[in-house]
Amino acid sequence: MGGSDDRRNVKATPDAGVEAEATAKHQPAEDEELNRKLSHIKHKILVLSGKGGVGKSSVAAGLAVDLAKRGKRVAVLDIDIHGPSIPRLLGVEGERVVGTGGSIHPVVSSTGVGVMSMGLLLQGRDEAVIWRGPLKYGVIKQFLRDVEWGDLDYLIVDSPPGTGDEPLSVAQLIKGVDGALIVTTPQALSTNDVRRSIGFSRQLHLPILGVIENMSGFVCPSCGTKVDVFGSGGGASMAEDMGVPFLGSIPIDPELVKACDAGSLGPFLAGGTPGATAFAAAVAKLIANIEGGSNKEAEMHSEPTARQAGAAPDPSTASTQAGEGRKIAVPVTGGKLSAHFGHCEEFVIFSPKETSGGTAVEAEVVEVLEAPPHQPGLLPAWLNERGVNMVIAGGMGSRAQELFSQAGVEVMVGAASTDPKEIVQSYLDGTLVAGQNVCDH
Repeated sequence: MGGSDDRRNVKATPDAGVEAEATAKHQPAEDEELNRKLSHIKHKILVLSGKGGVGKSSVAAGLAVDLAKRGKRVAVLDIDIHGPSIPRLLGVEGERVVGTGGSIHPVVSSTGVGVMSMGLLLQGRDEAVIWRGPLKYGVIKQFLRDVEWGDLDYLIVDSPPGTGDEPLSVAQLIKGVDGALIVTTPQALSTNDVRRSIGFSRQLHLPILGVIENMSGFVCPSCGTKVDVFGSGGGASMAEDMGVPFLGSIPIDPELVKACDAGSLGPFLAGGTPGATAFAAAVAKLIANIEGGSNKEAEMHSEPTARQAGAAPDPSTASTQAGEGRKIAVPVTGGKLSAHFGHCEEFVIFSPKETSGGTAVEAEVVEVLEAPPHQPGLLPAWLNERGVNMVIAGGMGSRAQELFSQAGVEVMVGAASTDPKEIVQSYLDGTLVAGQNVCDH
């Protein structure tokens, strides 16, 4: 996908992805070029959702247009390789990306938002992209490195659903991401999957900028009655449970549907409908979190790196980290924390409990589970089904940690092989000092 001295259409090919990945591995100078390009972008936001069909792309596109209306210089990078929808949403579907002198130029929408998407490289709307992970990584890196983004206030990255290759690639490639914006719908079927996106972000030390609950009821345009088609409050409840900012609820709005199909989000956002008003309020909170430096979740979740390196948690935040309803699992063998996580005898499950005077939090045993037969990949889902949302272990392999993250379970490693209740109590008190991960394969 390189350019020449002549302006030309840029095409997407598997060979380009392979070439880009090989280049990334063997030419550090190109990493420097990537970092140089990104240094001209003040804020970078990764839009995520663990569930498809929640309106994540429409939120990403609407966010970009709203920011542009506020006078910000904005671009959107659509990394949904297999189902790109940003070009349609921003009214540039059918336009073609061109390359000049080794660089790629984003298409600029009528709202002034720059757009880069696989959808702008395909020959037609029916063309399918059938690529595996390495090809996608290579092209995403090329989008970031070779596109002439210019000086931007915001780069919005729209990811496909889940916690797979595309969001992982962006999180690894972009240095200094402000954080992730999480989109969900109210029902438990969605919020259960979206929890994994939050776990994914925390595993990669990406701050959560906030949660938006989309499709939160339908307001009848004739009588103003609200009908909770998908329920209500699920996103807010999940955000509170997981200790992340909640930005607001956006109702189903027929005018938004029309605007998305027509690629004309600008007039919709200026229209004053219930959906437009709610969206503007959510964006205002997001901007305040980013530019006002008020993202408490970012401060709280910058800590896991320090904990894994052996630093003690800050006692002032320990009770917040514990959280109401939190369940902490410790693998145990012979009454002590097991050094072999996947081969322990049992799991002791603790839950934080306030003392009678309400002045402290105690570790209370709520359940002791016999460990299931060892089977690779089983434990994350098995523990998650039992309500566990944190594991404290002596050591754990990187692949296992990744699977726990995908299941929405936080992992702390480096704990000593001692009494499990003492370990959890130390964590709740903010005095637990973690050592090195004894199993990092």
